Amino acid sequence: MNITIVGTGYVGLSNAMLFSQQHQVVALDIDENRIKLLREKKSPIQDQLIEEYLLKEINFKATLDKSEAYKDADYIIIATPTNYDEKTNYFDTSSIEQVLNDLNVLGTSAVIIIKSTIPVGFTKKVQMLFPNLKIVFSPEFLREGKALFDNLYPSRIVVGDKSEVGQKIAELFKSASLKPEVDIALMDSTEAEAVKLFSNTYLAMRVAYFNELDSYCALRGLNSKDIIQAVGLDPRIGTHYNNPSFGYGGYCLPKDTKQLLANYQDVPQSLISAIIQSNTTRKDFIAEQILKLKPQVVGIYRLVMKQGSDNFRESAIQGIMKRIKAKGIDVIVYEPNLTEERFFNSEVVNNFSDFKQRADVIIANRTVPELSDVTDKVYTRDIFGDN
Repeated sequence: MNITIVGTGYVGLSNAMLFSQQHQVVALDIDENRIKLLREKKSPIQDQLIEEYLLKEINFKATLDKSEAYKDADYIIIATPTNYDEKTNYFDTSSIEQVLNDLNVLGTSAVIIIKSTIPVGFTKKVQMLFPNLKIVFSPEFLREGKALFDNLYPSRIVVGDKSEVGQKIAELFKSASLKPEVDIALMDSTEAEAVKLFSNTYLAMRVAYFNELDSYCALRGLNSKDIIQAVGLDPRIGTHYNNPSFGYGGYCLPKDTKQLLANYQDVPQSLISAIIQSNTTRKDFIAEQILKLKPQVVGIYRLVMKQGSDNFRESAIQGIMKRIKAKGIDVIVYEPNLTEERFFNSEVVNNFSDFKQRADVIIANRTVPELSDVTDKVYTRDIFGDN
């Protein structure tokens, strides 16, 4: 098959590597630097498996040229970003619509698979706008830093099409995976869109729940770890995804929860809005706890959400940082992924030893061995030492 991937972020690039073992893959992007790196067999994102696959003999090329990318394509996978617009309470789907418009003008006969996260009802709307295109939504369930791994060993394959086209798409993904048995769910597009938003909102709820448990323990002088471990021994709850943090963040959970809440217009709800509010409350609580330590200089250890990721978009620690700065506390940042000298008007300190020496309190969403020599300075709610 000839497969074109539009967008080379976590979703697009992991899909490109997934299919490049068996099919001819072309990746299209508007970012010249990303395409340059990919042509040099270098990954523009941090994902160890993607970095390894790029060095293999794969059927893959990257281009800035739309005509080259779309020519002879059997499948076109759209994986462009859809940021949440706070003003409209809606995902910004303009990048997807632009691609669909280009493909409509081109008159492509390829099957178009939307992998970007979209509002409930979006696929039906654009199918009506572009009746000559074959548009199918198939949600992704990937972790930052492990995107290719999660494509190779998928938890499930969901396709928003019950026809033969949907079955072929499901088999396409299944045959490219390394997992012998994969659960496949074919459903209407609107249901598939809801699956994505409800899945991520459940994960956000789980993060919020254990964070609120941890806040209670912190104020009452109780041992969070003992309580969480014992609670998790109930098999209905489980011992996974339960490590306290400064809040949920990253590219998906903040925007997906807000989009789901927006989709709840005229539908009774209390829980969805409470999940979003809980995340704000947790950041307020963490900031208050740090301010009680009366630091002169607070060091921010890494802006990224977790180890093994280079993405710090909407990371929870930034929310803590802004709250502390608002109280007039001097803040310095250690983040190897930053090239700027300042971040939100705070000094970026590239020398790790200097950073540790200058900070009175070092806040870390996730701890690492590199901080073991300054544990007396470190403030974290990480109790299990994992993501």
